Amino acid sequence: MLMHAVLGFALLQTLALAAVLLAWADRVAGARLLAAFLFGIALWMTGNELPNWLGPQTERLTMLLLSTAPLTSALFFHFCVVFCRVNLGKIGVPAAYALGAGASLAAMLIVPGHLVYHPDIGWIAVADTVGWVASMAWVVLGIGGVAVLLSALLRARRAADRQKFRQIAAVTASCLWGMLCLSGYAMAVLNVPVYPFPLLGLPLYSLILVYGILRYGVFVANAWARRALVWALLLALGAGVVALTPLLPLFESRWLAGLAVAATVLALNGPVRRVAERLVYPGGEVSMADLRDWRSDLQRAETPMELARQAAALLGKRIGTPVEVYVGTAARPASSAPQLVCRVDTDGWQTTLLGWDAAPPGPRHVAELFGTVVAEAAGRLEQAQQFASRERERQLQARLAELGALAATVAHDIRNPLNIISMAVAAAPADTRREVADQVARIANLTHDLLDFAKPWKLSVQTIDLAAQVRAAAMRLPDVSLGEGLQAPLMLQADPRRVEQALTNLFENARMAASLEIASDAHGSRDSGAVTRTHAPVHIDAQATSDEVLLHICDAGPGVPQEIRDRLFEPFASRSPGGTGLGLAIVARIMAAHGGSVALTERPPWSTCFTLRFPLVPPP
Repeated sequence: MLMHAVLGFALLQTLALAAVLLAWADRVAGARLLAAFLFGIALWMTGNELPNWLGPQTERLTMLLLSTAPLTSALFFHFCVVFCRVNLGKIGVPAAYALGAGASLAAMLIVPGHLVYHPDIGWIAVADTVGWVASMAWVVLGIGGVAVLLSALLRARRAADRQKFRQIAAVTASCLWGMLCLSGYAMAVLNVPVYPFPLLGLPLYSLILVYGILRYGVFVANAWARRALVWALLLALGAGVVALTPLLPLFESRWLAGLAVAATVLALNGPVRRVAERLVYPGGEVSMADLRDWRSDLQRAETPMELARQAAALLGKRIGTPVEVYVGTAARPASSAPQLVCRVDTDGWQTTLLGWDAAPPGPRHVAELFGTVVAEAAGRLEQAQQFASRERERQLQARLAELGALAATVAHDIRNPLNIISMAVAAAPADTRREVADQVARIANLTHDLLDFAKPWKLSVQTIDLAAQVRAAAMRLPDVSLGEGLQAPLMLQADPRRVEQALTNLFENARMAASLEIASDAHGSRDSGAVTRTHAPVHIDAQATSDEVLLHICDAGPGVPQEIRDRLFEPFASRSPGGTGLGLAIVARIMAAHGGSVALTERPPWSTCFTLRFPLVPPP
């Protein structure tokens, strides 16, 4: 009765594990082949137990089910080849299927054996001549599969590939266990006067085989294994206490015995869990000191890139394998190294493991725990950066307030002297009056720009068509070309007056730069290049994405000197001889207020190009 209960449980378990493999077939190489092999094992188990369920009159159906064993062995051989990535050419696998299918077909057409009664197992199939031939076929295929595993195991050991070695070793160990279990049937068929106890371990065969594979590809399988091992050990401890209680007169009461069992299980729960953790996650023990050291080391990072670099060094050193860590950015799709990606979502910073399918459970467990520390460090870094940004903004506003007060005083105090100078040269020659007027206008413009840059202002946001506003503003330029991106509406939330101001500053810069280049060409001091000969000197275009609009203002002027590129958007940095140096700084401030940015970009063949980035979400 015990034997049939064990074999029935093994049958149901095998079918369930085959279904699990099909559900996770994309995680492990050859998983579908292994699932088919397990279904074949289930057919074989059904054939062995069918006479005990329904009686010996099912002999013919029993023999048909058992005849599928050689084909099942061919599936096992094919799985080993795929799992170990062994190249047998175009003949190896088809030859295995030909042998297995031929043996199965022959056994189905010619009755391969008959049923006999065994006192320990019940009805059991005994092979005739055809049955022995078919049995030799599935034995040869089984040995071939194990030989493939052993050869791959040796190659992995010579290559010092520990991960691959452990993977193949787990599968090989499960196969050897299966052979040991099947020896129980051999004991019964050969009438060995010993109880066929190896068959009692048959339920563990498919379990060990599947877990030995999934533990390296499906991390949740390890969590299940740890829980199962904890419960098994606790049940064993409870059973041991129950067995010992009759020996102690103190526990003659069942209530006291039950209390002793409960107290023992509760007391040993923690140690048992730690033992299970070490068995399921070998090398994956992480102490509180490890977590504390990781937090301390990662706390020193000041930027996401620096955090990613330090995290990669720490995790790579811990598991002995180079690791790529990305914080706030997407991973490289073509990388062969395991990756830990830390990104923020609606639930905060979260980590994802990529490329860890072949990693042993221990390093994967370490990586998952390490990922939680990286997520904590990323959250702290984000908060620190936000605080620093707010502090910089506060200091900037304070400086602007001081600058605004100074600018207002200067504007007031300088207006009268400028008027006096203008009136004093009223009788001067025309050239003198023109020169003085130009310089007075320059000082007035500088004062106006300084006041506008320094004074506090708020956006008046509304829905605008950026393309229409650019087309209207570009009409003031004498020679400009508009790209195709400006033909369709570009709707966004912005302050139209401030956008107009930014466009005017950039258009005026482009016009002045282009006029300088044209003047240089007229004097023959510089080759104008293909742009000024075949295109308008100023070109404006736009492009829209799912979350932003990019506006490009390009010119064919002399370009931006290298010495001012790094501070181009700071106050008083100008590429024009008569510029105030505040125009681009005002543009940068306007774009920052909209949640966007301005940048000097490269768009050949234009010598200079400024790109405005407008987000499609309204500014705060």
